[in-house]
Amino acid sequence: MEKTHKILNDPVYGFITIPYGTLFELIEHPFFQRLRSIKQVSLTHYVYPGALHTRFHHALGALHLMGDAIASLRGKGVAISAAEAEAVSIAILLHDIGHGPFSHTLEHTLIYAHHEELSLLFMERLNEEFQGRLSLAIEIFTGRYPKPFLHQLVSGQLDMDRMDYLNRDSYFTGVSEGVIGYDRIIKMLNVVDDQLVIEQKGIYSVERFLTSRRIMYWQVYLHKTVVSAERMLILVLQRARELAAMGQTPWAPPSLEYFLNHHITTEDFKKRRNELLDCFAALDDTDISAAVKAWQKHSDPLLSYLSYGLVNRRLFRLEFSNEPFPAAYLDNIRTALASHRDLPRGAESFLIVGEESNSAYTLNKDEIMVLTKSGSVVPMSKISDFGIAPRTFRKYFVCYPKEISGLLAPHF
Repeated sequence: MEKTHKILNDPVYGFITIPYGTLFELIEHPFFQRLRSIKQVSLTHYVYPGALHTRFHHALGALHLMGDAIASLRGKGVAISAAEAEAVSIAILLHDIGHGPFSHTLEHTLIYAHHEELSLLFMERLNEEFQGRLSLAIEIFTGRYPKPFLHQLVSGQLDMDRMDYLNRDSYFTGVSEGVIGYDRIIKMLNVVDDQLVIEQKGIYSVERFLTSRRIMYWQVYLHKTVVSAERMLILVLQRARELAAMGQTPWAPPSLEYFLNHHITTEDFKKRRNELLDCFAALDDTDISAAVKAWQKHSDPLLSYLSYGLVNRRLFRLEFSNEPFPAAYLDNIRTALASHRDLPRGAESFLIVGEESNSAYTLNKDEIMVLTKSGSVVPMSKISDFGIAPRTFRKYFVCYPKEISGLLAPHF
């Protein structure tokens, strides 16, 4: 008897099945296999040592949840054809294929293009290779297909992307506050007028999901040590690019060297799609790690200082505040950086000032719609016992080498 599917053992969901055919062929493609070498949560393992899972893991997990969602919706009488089921599965499988090294960290630092734009370019390239078999998936991915709920399963407030990454990131970091009732939420999904809705009896599971997402952002993704490490990595690449602009390109693997020497934007990718996608597809975390490891001994003192600190976890100090930092305090930091004897000349460029924000629930995107017991559909924010108010939480931060910590007076 001929096998119809491949069985994989996922640490989060147990055994998951991948049907042979287009989906399995896409997983086997080098563009997708590259995701094995791109960490899902960048440098979060500097705080949570187990957080070494990859975009490859995540994509397969999201594909698995999409299968559960399709089965649940079909069980409620929602019409999803075999072609639509395969297409929406392809769309979720490839939704992150455009991520660069260390996921979001180096977006707009090494490559000046958003990963979703690159994911679409990869899908269009693959569609040519697969002789049009991804056409419907691309329509769904871009929101052009006349059944909006299929796009919402890929990209929306309750999409399978979020369902998997919260569950998976919680598992690998060990942060139990991020655990969500993904299985109940999926079973509570329904479709009304081709729009995705959640049945009213599932709103408490959605509340838990939204609360967990906010906690995971502040406790994991925006943990001050994680932010510090990621900002240091950005400084490393920025310094390497500065040296390249001066005609002193530091040694790097060929795939990385190309992007150090060229300012590549979304428009460049569109104009020279195949050439630049091939260059980009050759680039992953291992190239960055190899370069940073080598740059510890580079003759440029700024690059070597930053690289040594990143490799050996000598990370910058980061302070969060609910209010912007006073200009006088920032001036004190610059003065201390410029005069400290243990820091290289030009260290005042190590001062990083920025802000981070996170919303438990936002009205900016399409709201979560609730199918009430009476059969009407209303926005989640209008449900009387929905306990999460739409609000954005914002924190300001300043980041600098720890050597000067003892020289700074309190600023508030």
